[in-house]
Amino acid sequence: MRTNLFLLVALVAVFAISAVLNASASAADTASAGKVYELRVYHTNPGKLEALHARFRDHTCKLFQKHGIELVGFWTPIQGDEAKDTLYYIVAFPNAEAQKKAWQAFQDDPAWKKAKADSEKDGVLVKKVDSMNLKATDYSPIR
Repeated sequence: MRTNLFLLVALVAVFAISAVLNASASAADTASAGKVYELRVYHTNPGKLEALHARFRDHTCKLFQKHGIELVGFWTPIQGDEAKDTLYYIVAFPNAEAQKKAWQAFQDDPAWKKAKADSEKDGVLVKKVDSMNLKATDYSPIR
C-alpha cells in the first residue's frame, strides 16, 4: 500500500510542479537534457514532524541551495496516518554526477552537521528515508 501511495504521490507531485516550472521549450530542452529529479520521503519518529519542518525551514533549505541542490517543492499528506509523520519533497540536479557531488558536499558541511546535531538533542527526527530518481518524459511540461 505504501509503495502504491509513494508512486501516486510522485506522479502527482511531478505533475503539479510542471505548471510552476514552465519555461520556453528551447531553453528547457537545453537546460534539462540530463536533469535528475529526486523524490525523497522522510518518515519521522513519533512527534518529530514539526521539528523536521523547523530544521528544513531554518537550515536545510539554505544549505541545499548553497550546495547546488535545486528546491522543487515540499509536501505533507492531508489525511491518514502519514499526515502525522511524513514529508515528501523533490529536489533537482543538472545530472547524476552533480547530484552525487552535491549530496556529498552537503553531508560534509560543518553547518549541516551542527544543525542536525542541534535539532536532534531530544531524539533522532527521521527513522526512514525513501528516495527515487526521476526523469521527465518527452511529453512532460516540465522538460
